[in-house]
Amino acid sequence: MDIITIIIGIVGIAAGFAIAKIIEKSNISNLIKNAKKEAASILKDANLEAENIKKDKILQAKERFIELKSEHEQVILARDKKVAEVEKRVRDKESQVSNELSKAKKVNDEFEAKTAEYNNKIEVLDKKQAEVDKLHKSQLQQLEVISGLSAEEAKEQLVEGLKAEAKTKAMSHIQETIEEAKLTAQQEAKKIIINTIQRVGTEEAVENCVSVFNIESDDVKGRIIGREGRNIRALEAATGVEIIVDDTPEAIILSCFDPVRREIARLSLHKLVTDGRIHPARIEEVVAKTAKQIDDEIIEVGKRTVIDLGIHGLHPELIKVVGRMKYRSSYGQNLLQHSREVSKLCGIMAAELGLNVKLAKRAGLLHDIGKVPDTESDLPHALLGMQWAEKYGEKEEVCNAIGAHHDEIEMKSLLSPIIQVCDAISGARPGARRQVLDSYIQRLKDLEDVAYGFSGVKNAYAIQAGRELRVIVESEKVSDDNAANLSFEISQKIQTEMTYPGQVKVTVIRETRAVNIAK
Repeated sequence: MDIITIIIGIVGIAAGFAIAKIIEKSNISNLIKNAKKEAASILKDANLEAENIKKDKILQAKERFIELKSEHEQVILARDKKVAEVEKRVRDKESQVSNELSKAKKVNDEFEAKTAEYNNKIEVLDKKQAEVDKLHKSQLQQLEVISGLSAEEAKEQLVEGLKAEAKTKAMSHIQETIEEAKLTAQQEAKKIIINTIQRVGTEEAVENCVSVFNIESDDVKGRIIGREGRNIRALEAATGVEIIVDDTPEAIILSCFDPVRREIARLSLHKLVTDGRIHPARIEEVVAKTAKQIDDEIIEVGKRTVIDLGIHGLHPELIKVVGRMKYRSSYGQNLLQHSREVSKLCGIMAAELGLNVKLAKRAGLLHDIGKVPDTESDLPHALLGMQWAEKYGEKEEVCNAIGAHHDEIEMKSLLSPIIQVCDAISGARPGARRQVLDSYIQRLKDLEDVAYGFSGVKNAYAIQAGRELRVIVESEKVSDDNAANLSFEISQKIQTEMTYPGQVKVTVIRETRAVNIAK
């Protein structure tokens, strides 16, 4: 039974498989038929669409062909038009050239006719010239027979006579011209100088050796003097200025021949009084800061001066020298004010004469730089200023003008006499200069230089109008015993080498300080 069941099962499976195959085959054949129909339909649609596309492309190609053909025809027409224009221009040129050629031929024929005519005239003139020469020669022979002189001798006599007459007339004309030129030159020079003076007007204030420091009340005087005069002594030692505290209400007088020292003392006093702390250590600190401030102010004054005058490219050292002029005077006249005035005068005069105005202003500003040296020199200030100008790259004309404005060297350019004249104009103004002050300042400088000639001297200040010389020595080099001897030696040297009115008191100050710092 089991075997039969298995066989029946196998037969059933086989029969089912066969039936399934038959059904599947029938479905596949139906699918193939449907696919063939769809393919035929798609192919038909594709053929129709291809035909439509083909027709569109043919139509587009025809339109494009028509456009290209039209453009080509337009290009050909334009080219033909240009060719026609070129041909017309060529024909016009040919016509013009032919006309020019005909004119040139006509002119050439006329020229040849004129040449032939002139040649004939030249031949006639040559014949006439030969006849004239022959006649002239015969007349000369007759004159020689009559006068008894040859033609050469007569010519020499005539030439000598004409020479003498011409020389006399020429000398007379030259003399008249020279006299007229001198008169005109003097008139023009006076006119230029007068115009220059009139166009520059400056205020003149004679420099002196005293400054007045105003205070709010007389109570401040006691604080400035300090206990037993310590503050005022420290201030005088630090600045080299004599400080006079008297009964003048609300004023302290600062006396010193050096304007820089006087200005340092004035500014230091102002700071000390404003701050309220007045003692020797504070005084030395403030004086040192003020001295540095004055150095900066000197540079600023120099820069402002050259900018005001329109001078460019000046060396920084020369700018500093110009700033130092503010604190120098020449015969009582402020040196910076004098140099500015000379610069303006030179610019105006150079403009009148048609010279370089900027170069003239430059030379006028720098002409007295030799009066503010860092160290004393044996050279005249004009030559020293010329050396500085050469050192710092100034032009040769400017250097020569600086060196020659007092005739120490030969003048080589027109700028030099202009600088000399303008310097004289500025110094000759009424009230501009006072010669006594300059000699007084020089005497005080010489007095200080005597003290500096001894070893161990740190500072030397001439005060009380030169009646006292205060000498500060280095304590490491000069002992107390040597200080007394130094004072005697300085007084003896002043007595033998200098000329001075009255007496000169020599005070030697030796101070010892021990300083340590706690950290």
